[in-house]
Amino acid sequence: MSAEFEPGAELPVLTTTPDRFLTVRYAGASGDFNPIHIDEQFATSVGLPGRILHGLWSMAQVARAQTEAAGGPAALRSLSVQFRGMGVLEQEVVVSSRVKTVEDGVATVAAEARQGDTRIIRNAVAEVVVTPPASGS
Repeated sequence: MSAEFEPGAELPVLTTTPDRFLTVRYAGASGDFNPIHIDEQFATSVGLPGRILHGLWSMAQVARAQTEAAGGPAALRSLSVQFRGMGVLEQEVVVSSRVKTVEDGVATVAAEARQGDTRIIRNAVAEVVVTPPASGS
């Protein structure tokens, strides 16, 4: 087990800043063309500050933080999150994570994603494989 995957350990912080075109690109990749994500005029007309981030893009950043810490996407066994805050473009997203437990080579990690004082992903829990399974018996 990596030393960084000890109970109580903070994992490396992931930071990323979504550029002004991110939601348009993500809409094309995901198929989610909700106008609150791609049409500035529509978004403001329904009371939003402007186009907002896709929740699933924000969740993907939480997943990315875990897989980068564990050495690749195959390490992520499960991820659950709560979408609670609105993410906006051109403001840094910071994902922080802390190891809760490690059992049988699987770490349970608590995480959240913030933009400034706004938690856009709360109460995230990931299960990450931190040691390869023992070879056959």
